[in-house]
Amino acid sequence: MSLWFVSAAILPDMTREVRISPMAQALLSSGVQAGFVVGAVASAIFGIADRFDPRRVFAVCAVCAAAANVILLIAPIGGAVAILARVATGVLLAGVYPVGMKLAVGWGTRDRGFLVGLLVGALTLGSALPHLVALGGGAEWRVAVVVTSLAAAVGGLLVLLTALGPHHVSAAGFDPRAISIAWTDRRLRLAYAGYLGHMWELYAMWAWIGAATAISYAVTLPAAVAQDFAKLTAFVAIGLGGLACVVAGQVADRIGKADVTIYAMVFSGSAALATALTFGGPPWLTFMIVIIWGITIIPDSAQFSAIVADVSPPEQAGSLLTLQTALGFTLTIFTVQFAPVFAAFVGWPMVIAAMALGPVFGTIAMLRLKALTVRTA
Repeated sequence: MSLWFVSAAILPDMTREVRISPMAQALLSSGVQAGFVVGAVASAIFGIADRFDPRRVFAVCAVCAAAANVILLIAPIGGAVAILARVATGVLLAGVYPVGMKLAVGWGTRDRGFLVGLLVGALTLGSALPHLVALGGGAEWRVAVVVTSLAAAVGGLLVLLTALGPHHVSAAGFDPRAISIAWTDRRLRLAYAGYLGHMWELYAMWAWIGAATAISYAVTLPAAVAQDFAKLTAFVAIGLGGLACVVAGQVADRIGKADVTIYAMVFSGSAALATALTFGGPPWLTFMIVIIWGITIIPDSAQFSAIVADVSPPEQAGSLLTLQTALGFTLTIFTVQFAPVFAAFVGWPMVIAAMALGPVFGTIAMLRLKALTVRTA
């Protein structure tokens, strides 16, 4: 998953080398989101992970995604070919993350919140990795492209050494009837609404927190120092969120998945507002708040999927999870794409503050779901 945010991590260094329009900068990141949606839906419709060994699907997609990432080294910087390479990377990562989740949940049932949390934690650490590699590579952004490509390929091949769990079953292909069930079952509607509120904030923050904090730090620090500090900020914030996913998964299996989503969104929304308020202020203060934001923004992600799986008809759980993922990542295409465009007009503090709207919406939905569950229990 280190391939997901490579372009976001190296973008400041790329723009020093070649001028890239704000729209093209955004497309380098949102293209991955769009490709992922296409890949996930196509994989579900054609039953790719059911017709073939999911470990081989994972490995082939990871290696091919690494190859697509390498195209950034030879394509014109920020050009159409580079953007299409990012779209292809997203399509191929749809054979990594969802398939990896399927492999993980095959190892247990009673501790499923923990297992899914562990996998999302791995996704999060992988998403943070490009920022660390970019920091180590300095202004030479091509180092980050090579290292993340190698990491993805090796990670994919390592999956071939694993076994299928005792609870591994074939997931159902996409059933169009799931759309009607998602609309008529209020529990599913509320779970989807909570997930969409979460996704409104998550990928926009992950994609642009490095660029945004670099601008914030540059108010009081030299430009080069601000850039390096921003890369470190992004890595630490996103990476610690990955560790929080594991803890949240264990807690969710004890106190309830909906409670974990509510607590996480209240804290992450508050941290987003605090980040906006301290933007351009003392770097250490912004750094600390962004770290809190990164820790609290992701632990609820796995639990939304677990909730949908819990309340879905067993024979349509795969389709409803596919629909949930497709809707969530479709939303992120727009939030990731337009965040820097709007920031050019109203400034990053306003854009960051607007990210808090998602957790507000999601928290209301999950409070209603919790109340509904209590009444029907």
